[in-house]
Amino acid sequence: SIRMPCPKTALKRQVILFILCVCVCQSGAETLRYSLPEEMERDSFVANIAKDLGVPLSQLAARKARVVSEGNEQLFRLNQNTGVLTAKESLDREEICPQSDTCTLVFKIFFENPLQLIRGEVEVRDVNDNSPVFPEKEMVLKILETASPGSRFPLESAQDKDVGINGLQNYSLGPNPHFSLATGTAKNGVKYLELLNLLLTATDGGSPPRSGTAQVRIVVVDANDNIPVFERETYEVRLAENSPLEQLVVRVVAADPDEGSYGEVRYAFAQASERSRQLFQLNPTTGEIRMVVKATDGGELSAHCKVQVEVLDVNDNAPEIALTSLSASIPEDAPPRTVVALFSVRDRDSGDNGRTECSIDGDLPFSLAPTFDNYYELRTNAALDRERTAEYNITITATDWGRKRLSSQESIFVQISDVNDNPPEFTQEVYTMSVTENNSPMLRIGSMKATDADAGINAHVNYALVRQEGKEQPEVSVNSDNGDVYILRPLDYEKVRSFEVTVRAADGGSPPLSAQAVLRIVVRDENDNAPVLLHPGPDSSAAGELVPRWAPSGYLVAKVVAVDADAGQNAWLSYELAKATEPGLFRVGLHSGEVRTARAVTERDAARQRLIVLVRDRGRPPRSATATLAVALVDGFSEAHLRVSEEAPAAEPDGPLTLYLIASLVCVSALFLATAVAALVVKVWRARRSETETLPTFPTTATESSAGSLPRSYVYDVCFAAGTVNSEFRFLRPLFPCFPAGLPPGPGEQRSSVCSQDAANLGGEGDWAAQVRD
Repeated sequence: SIRMPCPKTALKRQVILFILCVCVCQSGAETLRYSLPEEMERDSFVANIAKDLGVPLSQLAARKARVVSEGNEQLFRLNQNTGVLTAKESLDREEICPQSDTCTLVFKIFFENPLQLIRGEVEVRDVNDNSPVFPEKEMVLKILETASPGSRFPLESAQDKDVGINGLQNYSLGPNPHFSLATGTAKNGVKYLELLNLLLTATDGGSPPRSGTAQVRIVVVDANDNIPVFERETYEVRLAENSPLEQLVVRVVAADPDEGSYGEVRYAFAQASERSRQLFQLNPTTGEIRMVVKATDGGELSAHCKVQVEVLDVNDNAPEIALTSLSASIPEDAPPRTVVALFSVRDRDSGDNGRTECSIDGDLPFSLAPTFDNYYELRTNAALDRERTAEYNITITATDWGRKRLSSQESIFVQISDVNDNPPEFTQEVYTMSVTENNSPMLRIGSMKATDADAGINAHVNYALVRQEGKEQPEVSVNSDNGDVYILRPLDYEKVRSFEVTVRAADGGSPPLSAQAVLRIVVRDENDNAPVLLHPGPDSSAAGELVPRWAPSGYLVAKVVAVDADAGQNAWLSYELAKATEPGLFRVGLHSGEVRTARAVTERDAARQRLIVLVRDRGRPPRSATATLAVALVDGFSEAHLRVSEEAPAAEPDGPLTLYLIASLVCVSALFLATAVAALVVKVWRARRSETETLPTFPTTATESSAGSLPRSYVYDVCFAAGTVNSEFRFLRPLFPCFPAGLPPGPGEQRSSVCSQDAANLGGEGDWAAQVRD
């Protein structure tokens, strides 16, 4: 905790005024001092504070200037529009400062934004508005008939509430040949009388003077030889202020040697103030009590002694904390030593019992700094962070220095206001969202979320797309309030499969802070495309295929080639024979689309066959297309080809689609032929090399057609060992139809000149034919 001594209000010292931000420098200036006569009317002018401080009037209202008096009652008022300080009520000095020679009222002027304090004093001047007053209008004085000239007889003094020249100044006695008047002055300055007769007049020194009178009735009594005599002329007593009621303070004793009633002593107060008479009681018989006590015997003779009671302070008052000014909230970026609150500490005890110290409970970023008199400032002493601690409950403890220490506490609630010092933060750096193609417009596909640690408008996040110059407007939109993501228009997977945009999240602070994240949109494929036939073309009539009568089972008749623009399983194609003239004669590869003979062709089979091949994808629901094939079973290729050509209907003029299909078919056929040739060359080469050396191991790879229309068995990788030269790669001559020995060629056909040589190389025509079939 932080402990600092709290000075007493009674100590007088000069203070340095705060430097006002728009006024003349007041460094080193003393306390503002003014004076005002008492009993002035309400709202009487005291001073022009704005003029004396050099503060513009606009600053008084802007900084919420106000005046605060010490104590519970506010005696002054500050007009923020004129800067004039006035008295709220008529001031009565005798009521405000009773029994005090001077009456000084202390006030404080407070400025906010920033918090500053200026001390001022107003002296209330006394006016002669009170006359001297005797405690009794008539006083009875009993004097022995044997009293000698010059004897003194104390009388009750008059009281005047005014002070100084306006207070009690002298007494006068009415004309009388038997008595004169003598006055004395006590240690406390009060004038008292020691003789009186007839009309007694008390006069003050005011202008005009005021006076008070009392009648003195003198009673001459019979002779009483002895007067009472006190044991002491002055009794001095110390009394604790918290002494209980009816506690014996002192016992005064007076003795009278006379006998009878003249020797009986009775006690009574004399020249005691009204306050003293209220505080103490005197037993007239025993003399138990205090103050100036008069002892009277039965013969009305009296003696006097003084009782002086010193009241000793007891630590029976705890310190009092008065909060003068408090900032409702302070910004979190407030620098250290920012004033948060101003308060005063007062202890009505005296000495060490009235000396105090202040402390803050707990380890908090605040400290106490004394200003002047008994005022303290509560300041920040470290940087604040609202995001860590948004509010503080500060407990201030004031403790006195008495033997039995008393303390009091005051809690101050300080709220930390937010400053825009935190940018928004996305929960992810990259957001990936997917949408199926052909979506409906303004489809919500997800949401992006950014949080801001600030509060209020500083934490309100707005979302927006970051526009990029030179690029088309994206097909996506982000809700500015909640970050929901919408697709504006239907998307086509075949055109756009994914795209990315940048989203900015900005808060509402001034200036705003922002952060960015990437939004990636992935378009999912939908089965919205049917398979497209490349061979045979979908717009052509039934394609003619030639099959020799000697074709064995598994003979390749034709290949149906199709592609699908979709992806994944939506593009996986399967082929099946939907309809055929003779269903048992042909079969179709499920994944390759190859049309082959299911058995050997016989003479009983019809010369003309019509096949319908169904191509279907694996989407949900599946889409399909059909291809129609016309197959002719012939004995010779040339004769059958001529017959098919004559019977085929005239084809329509070639269009772009026809050219495209022809080119595709040529490319596929060339690829197939080149692959077969390359495989054969590699096989022969391996066989020859294996006899002389060990061949290197070739890596095995496998690929799939992106369209899924070509079978795995027709995709090849050709690999060469290191050091291979061009001469080691040989191309075989084109193969032409050859017929076995004894089988004459058809009309218009002739045996190829290479058949014999090829047959010889391959081990005979029979073996060659078998290998070709394989």
